Amino acid sequence: MRPKSIVTGGAGFIGSALVRELLANGESRVSVVDNLNSGKLANLEAVKDQVETHLVDIRDYDELARIFAGADVVYHLAAIPSVPRSIKDPIPSHDVNINGTFNVYRAAQAAGVRRVVYAASSSAYGDTDVLPKTESMSPRPKSPYALQKLVGEYYGAVFSSCFGVESVSLRFFNVYGPRQDPSSAYSGVLSLFMKAALTRTAPTIFGDGEQSRDFTYVEDVATLVRKAATVPGVSGRVFNAGNGGRYTLNFLWEQVQKLEGIELKANYGPPREGDVRDSQADTVAAIRELGHTPRFTIEEGLRRTLEWYRAEHA
Repeated sequence: MRPKSIVTGGAGFIGSALVRELLANGESRVSVVDNLNSGKLANLEAVKDQVETHLVDIRDYDELARIFAGADVVYHLAAIPSVPRSIKDPIPSHDVNINGTFNVYRAAQAAGVRRVVYAASSSAYGDTDVLPKTESMSPRPKSPYALQKLVGEYYGAVFSSCFGVESVSLRFFNVYGPRQDPSSAYSGVLSLFMKAALTRTAPTIFGDGEQSRDFTYVEDVATLVRKAATVPGVSGRVFNAGNGGRYTLNFLWEQVQKLEGIELKANYGPPREGDVRDSQADTVAAIRELGHTPRFTIEEGLRRTLEWYRAEHA
């Protein structure tokens, strides 16, 4: 029997967490679509016997349509992430994040998929005068990446209203946790903090470090994504996928130092173009309508994450 769930980007940091979440909650087998541009098969090693892996780029419509046949839900997480990368070189991210996402919805329609759950981005909000950020606010994207992810939301709503493919878009805030790759300058800041702490190397913080984010532990996000596939009456909607908290980069570096038992002053560089100053999710709609139940405090999430990186470093 073919798997009923497809995860694009399923070998990535968040995608592989979702695969494990689905398998732990009743699914016997899951299909993964990933070109391994940023994903790693090692992220799926613990569950590889329950995963059907397709090394396919989402820009390949014919292959997507073939893989999606017989599926009930497509969780679309594949993307070229990073605001700075999209500014430095916008063409590849446009091609994947917009054209690839269009292919995913088109293939889902052709295959008779019931629902697509799409990984949108809180970067679509841009800078807002009011926090927390609610889904009713007008988007104000500041970078190609933010705009690209917003277009994906619009495609979801259009495929829901015009083509009969149910869609739910979840605006991810700053997701962190085990398996986030710190090897790139475009990596998530907390993975870079973990690497810096373990190698006793001062991290570089762009700006004054007082910019704030809603950092959300990856398992909380994976649980919400799974729930978004089953709730009736929400097709075409957008929801925040955050934790509702707000923490500065300076505070987080202090917490990582305390956990590792070190004192190491950060270096500071100029602010990065396209970065939002402050971000915090209003989670009321996700809690009320999707059953969102974040379980991990920032302290517990940081502790679990550092433990994983420490084991990997050792």
